[in-house]
Amino acid sequence: MILAIDTSTSRTSVGVIDEGVLVWSGYRDGATAHGRALPALIQEAIIGRPIAEVIVGMGPGPFTGLRIGIACARAFALAREIPLRGVCSLDAIAPHVSSKDFIITVDARRKEVYWARYKNGVRVGTPAVNFLSAIDSEGSEIFSDLYPDLLAMVALTDIVTEPIYLRHPDAVATVNR
Repeated sequence: MILAIDTSTSRTSVGVIDEGVLVWSGYRDGATAHGRALPALIQEAIIGRPIAEVIVGMGPGPFTGLRIGIACARAFALAREIPLRGVCSLDAIAPHVSSKDFIITVDARRKEVYWARYKNGVRVGTPAVNFLSAIDSEGSEIFSDLYPDLLAMVALTDIVTEPIYLRHPDAVATVNR
């Protein structure tokens, strides 16, 4: 059984997949609720289930949400000595879209979006962050307000080993001399 976790959007999503079937799923909405929601969802998800692998959405997404999801996933996998796999969260949204050429966007706050372009369901290029008005759609349809598909996360083969942060941190350390 696989535990799937994504906190790259305003939704905290958790699911358990057994041989390609989603046997349990739950979510909580709230852009700042990941820290409270994720442990409760995981606890509910794993009751009586022998988890053998963890898959986590690595973003792009806001720093705090990603950190919470990735840290929980890594800690869970380490504690149970099971494999951990990271995937691009935007790629897990793409299966929701039936268009041939499209762009997926998710809220990046600050009136910006994280986005990626897809052709025939495959990402072209790397994810980026911009104002929506600055994205050249090149005739592609733009899809917003979708969330990663937990089953799609399991099927992804492009492994991501580091969080996809597309901005520099707001807070920086200063040195007092």
